[in-house]
Amino acid sequence: MKLKRVVVTGLGAVTPLGNDVETTWNSLIEGVSGAGPITLFDTEKFKTKFACEVKDFDATAYFDRKEARKLDRYAQFGVIAAKQAVEDSGLDGEGIDKERVGVIFSSGIGGIDTFDQEVGYFFSHPELGPKFNPFFIPKMIGDIAAGHISIIYGFRGPNFGTVSACASSTNGAVTAFDLIRLGKADAIVTGGAEAAITVSGVGGFNSMNALSTRNDSPKTASRPFSASRDGFVMGEGAACMVFEELEHALARGAKIYAEVAGGGASGDAYHLTASHPDGLGAILVMRNALLDANMQPEDIDYINVHGTSTPVGDPSEAKAIKEVFGQHAYNLNISSTKSMTGHMLGAAGAVEALASVLATQNDVVPPTINHAEGDDDPEIDYNLNFTFNKAQKREVRSALSNTFGFGGHNACIIFKKYIK
Repeated sequence: MKLKRVVVTGLGAVTPLGNDVETTWNSLIEGVSGAGPITLFDTEKFKTKFACEVKDFDATAYFDRKEARKLDRYAQFGVIAAKQAVEDSGLDGEGIDKERVGVIFSSGIGGIDTFDQEVGYFFSHPELGPKFNPFFIPKMIGDIAAGHISIIYGFRGPNFGTVSACASSTNGAVTAFDLIRLGKADAIVTGGAEAAITVSGVGGFNSMNALSTRNDSPKTASRPFSASRDGFVMGEGAACMVFEELEHALARGAKIYAEVAGGGASGDAYHLTASHPDGLGAILVMRNALLDANMQPEDIDYINVHGTSTPVGDPSEAKAIKEVFGQHAYNLNISSTKSMTGHMLGAAGAVEALASVLATQNDVVPPTINHAEGDDDPEIDYNLNFTFNKAQKREVRSALSNTFGFGGHNACIIFKKYIK
C-alpha cells in the first residue's frame, strides 16, 4: 500500500523557558537557562537543590478550582499544551470527523506528586486508616493526560500513552505517525508531560548520583559535552504537536509547520540506566529512522541530541553520530536543548521534537549552552559542531531528534521542510 504523508499542523508548550511556544522558542534561541532553586518543596536535606521548574504557573488560571484538583501537575501541563496545539491547528473547528482524530500523549513517570502526597499522608496518619482521595488513581496513572484531552475535545480515535522512560513521547509521536500514514486516523494530538520535581523524584535520582549537584551555579549546571559535567538537571513541563494526514490538512486550509519524515526505535540490551559506551543502540535507532524516512545521512542538517550532561551518555552519543553519519557528521549542527530546559524526562522527546520542527521552519539551530573554552573531554571529538553557546543560522532541510531512556529504550524522529 502507498503510505500517506503526515505533517505537523499545531504546536503547544509549557516549559521551564515559557508557558507557550513563542516564549519557549525565543528563549531557546537566546540561550536562556530555565534552572533555579527548587521552590516546590523544602530541599534542605537534599544533595541537589535546584531544577528547571515551570515558572509563574497557576493552575486556576487554566482550570476552575474543582477541575484542577482532579489533575496531577503533569496532567495540567499536558492538557494546557494540548489546548494550545489544537487551537493552533484549528482541529477544534467545524467539520472534523472526531472518530478519526486520536490522542497519544505520554509520560515517563506520571503523577508522582500525587503519589507522594497520598501515600505520605497515609503513613503520617496511620491512626486514620486508608483515607485516600477518590481521584488518587486517575490522577497518578501515566495515560490519564491522553484521556483528559480526548474527553475535552470528544476525539474518539486511538487514545493512549506510551511509556519508555525518557523516550516516551518520541515513541508516542512515532506511533502517531505510523497510524496516520497507514490510514488509521486523520489526525493525532501527540506529546508528553512530566512533573517529577518532587521529594521522591529528586531524592530517587540523587540516590543514583544522576543529578548535578552544582548548587552554587544552577544556570550553568547542565553542560552537555563539557568535561566538567556532573549529571543532568531535572526539568518539568509539556509539549504537544498535532500530526495530520497531508490531504486532510490541505482540504481544511491548515498551516503546515513541517513534514514528518520517519522514525526509529531500538534497544541497548545493555544496562538498566547507562547507555552502551559504544552507542550501539543509538547507532541502530538513527539508522532505523533514516531507513524509515528513505533518507541518506547527508540529508540531515541538524540533530537535537539526547545530550543529558552525564559522564557516560554524552560521549557515547557523539561516537554514535560519527558512526552513522561518517564524514557528514562534521557538516551537521548538533545541539542539546536540555542545557536550557533541563531533562524533562518523559516530556523531553516532545519538547525537543518541537524545537526540531521550529529549527526546520526558521532555519536556525538553538545552542548547547554552558560550554567554557578548554572544558574539553578527551573522549569527545570537538571537530563536531555542538553549536556551543550561541544559536546558528543555517538552512535546516531536515532535523533528527534523539531520545534514550532508562532500560535501554531508544527512539528518534525526523522532520523535514514541507514541500508540495
